Amino acid sequence: MPKRLLYLLTLLVLLVTILSQCVGTNPDPRGPAYAGDDACKSCHRPEFEKHRGSAHFFASARADEHSVLGSFIAPANQFSFPGGATVQMVKEGSQLYQQAYRDGRPMEKANFAVTMGQGRKAQTYLSYKEKKYYQLPISYFTQVHSWANSPGFPATQPYFGRVVPADCFSCHSSYVKYETAFEGMRQVETFAENEVMYGINCERCHGPAREHADFHTNHPKEKSAQHIARIGALTRQQQVDMCAVCHAGLKTPQRSLFAFRPGDKLSDFIMADYLATGSERHSNDVHGNQYQLLTASKCYRASNQLTCNTCHNPHEDNRSNLQTYNYQCLSCHQPATAKFCTSKEMAPELLQQQCVNCHMPVQPSRVITLLPDGKPQPVADSLRSHLIKVYRQAISPAGTHTSP
Repeated sequence: MPKRLLYLLTLLVLLVTILSQCVGTNPDPRGPAYAGDDACKSCHRPEFEKHRGSAHFFASARADEHSVLGSFIAPANQFSFPGGATVQMVKEGSQLYQQAYRDGRPMEKANFAVTMGQGRKAQTYLSYKEKKYYQLPISYFTQVHSWANSPGFPATQPYFGRVVPADCFSCHSSYVKYETAFEGMRQVETFAENEVMYGINCERCHGPAREHADFHTNHPKEKSAQHIARIGALTRQQQVDMCAVCHAGLKTPQRSLFAFRPGDKLSDFIMADYLATGSERHSNDVHGNQYQLLTASKCYRASNQLTCNTCHNPHEDNRSNLQTYNYQCLSCHQPATAKFCTSKEMAPELLQQQCVNCHMPVQPSRVITLLPDGKPQPVADSLRSHLIKVYRQAISPAGTHTSP
């Protein structure tokens, strides 16, 4: 074989090999500026591993028998409405469905496509039909370990028609593929099936990281972060704005929240009531208002350093370890100083374990209620207030709370 032909064949094989590897890498659907979580893992493994157990990671998931918490075994798989209508959670092969009945006759049926929420308090679910996502009529309420009528849905019959917009995915996922079009004067969104990047991943908060990852891969001795936002270097307002994108209540975005980057102004995306007062209109809401309540707090306004990250590590879930949060309070309100708690009802060493329970108590939501199966009245979700103040509550020596 002539040498020239041999060289050409060798070059062709090399090109085919390279191209096959490129095809197999499955580029990030958000664009070439994104690196994907695996690119972060090699240098940030502790944060990466902790994040896999966080509420951010489980903000959404593909719906299957592992991600859906409620039972599919009779009789615990049924929700009954007054008047003879029921919804059963059924499994057919690997597929999960909500099947409605009226007086025993089959009615509408829809698949579980997406799980929304970790389930620490509740989960709700989306179905996919004709290029649209719909919220299913039955959710799971962890507080009572029962299927429940989804919040805001009719209490007398199952309703399968609530369309879920892309705005919901912008705080429950890292990417969703959708298109907008007009049907007459009405704007309509259509979604590609299964084109969702579930959960809140690294670049959803830190911004596109391809250039950062490539630089540090090629310069492993460089320890100063390059080509990516340094969260600690942002101003306090810029830091809380990052969290407020999804923790400032339900707002109508002026721009897609997927486009928000660290350092951007929140007001360019949503109007979030910068002059918050902590009043009734900023009451607890499962979808947010933490931003308004925190910024209305005396602690926040008296400090120039307090941010969401002062107490919350976004890479992990410490909600079951309240003492972690109490320690943050004690970093400013140290015992034996004028800033420490003035209550005389408990010894100082016990008071140090009650900072959050006293000054950020768990309260019933005024916004989100669910009707569990078999209950005559809706049950309010419970949420910890982010309005830090002295509440009119008494603490018994055992550390339990009583209402005023």
